[in-house]
Amino acid sequence: MVLEDGTTLKGSGFGYPCEVTGEVVFNTGMVGYPEALTDPSYSGKILIQTYPLIGCYGVPSHDIVDNFGVPLHFESNKIHVQGYAVSELQMKPSHWTNNKTLNDWLREQRIPCVGGLDTREIAKKIRTKGTMLGILKVAKKIDVEKIKKKLQTVKNTEQKNPVKKVTINKPIRYTSGNSPNIVLIDCGMKFGILRNLLVRNVNVVRVPHDYSAKRILKLNPSGIVISNGPGDPKVCKKTIKAVEKLIDTDLPIMGICLGNLMLALAAGADTYRLKFGHHGQNYPAMNLETNRCHITGQNHEFVIKPKSLKGTDFNIWFKNANDKTIEGIKHKQRSLFGIQFRPEDSLECGFIYDNFIEEVKKCQN
Repeated sequence: MVLEDGTTLKGSGFGYPCEVTGEVVFNTGMVGYPEALTDPSYSGKILIQTYPLIGCYGVPSHDIVDNFGVPLHFESNKIHVQGYAVSELQMKPSHWTNNKTLNDWLREQRIPCVGGLDTREIAKKIRTKGTMLGILKVAKKIDVEKIKKKLQTVKNTEQKNPVKKVTINKPIRYTSGNSPNIVLIDCGMKFGILRNLLVRNVNVVRVPHDYSAKRILKLNPSGIVISNGPGDPKVCKKTIKAVEKLIDTDLPIMGICLGNLMLALAAGADTYRLKFGHHGQNYPAMNLETNRCHITGQNHEFVIKPKSLKGTDFNIWFKNANDKTIEGIKHKQRSLFGIQFRPEDSLECGFIYDNFIEEVKKCQN
């Protein structure tokens, strides 16, 4: 693997032998690699796992599902990262849910992986220099100098719309046997969002990211959820335009991660890119209403500019206890709010879904 600053890292090749290019980001989670690899928000990224031992419990089966048929141990139906890098890849996993090794899964999904790297040292470099582009190659023979020259000509693909690659093509309905109906705008939705909605006895209509407000309202929703997803929120112009019009209705709206950013943009606020993003399972978010700190899972590169909220009808709801960035916003009078972290990743943050469903039921009545 070669980084944008010229750093060259050599290790043992695993997964599928090929060459990929992408932004290099790191995840600090100790567990949850199947969930991280299948998170659509990582689309186009080369993911570095800082925890030293990865693959020790293998890869579970997609056949392990909840009562609604949604897989329990994955966030989508495939791996979305471009490449993967670990310190040590366990080749003999042990767990009752193990269906195959991580190496076999990566090979099946055509994802290259390099092992034997000091991934924590890479994380320190990224924290100092910021997120960098990189090329990862797995092959029997590799011309490092050729890769370095190629990397000099590679441009950042962030300006493209990666959401188009991870959204659905047509609406999908999920029935819990009860009403009300919620429209979920899929910008790269994690299964965790879907599971948390269905278990709270609502029906869900999942729609593509570019669905217009007019088409969404024809589905007669009692609430709207804007999902997580990859890339710069400003690129999703059609989604933002739809949210602008939906804000003018009386419907409760909840934005999650990328959805939070698009809610802010639709309200007239602005966003900016972090130096190296938040990727992990232990980020502290302070609830400014209760002064309570919640440990949250996060995966984003962009956040809301605090000063840009002035002149909007939104207040800051959550702040990151580490770098003080905005982790949530809430409308001053209406049931409109967004969170930058992933409430489905934390047992203690389920109240956010509970609050949203409560507002949805009020709207239904």
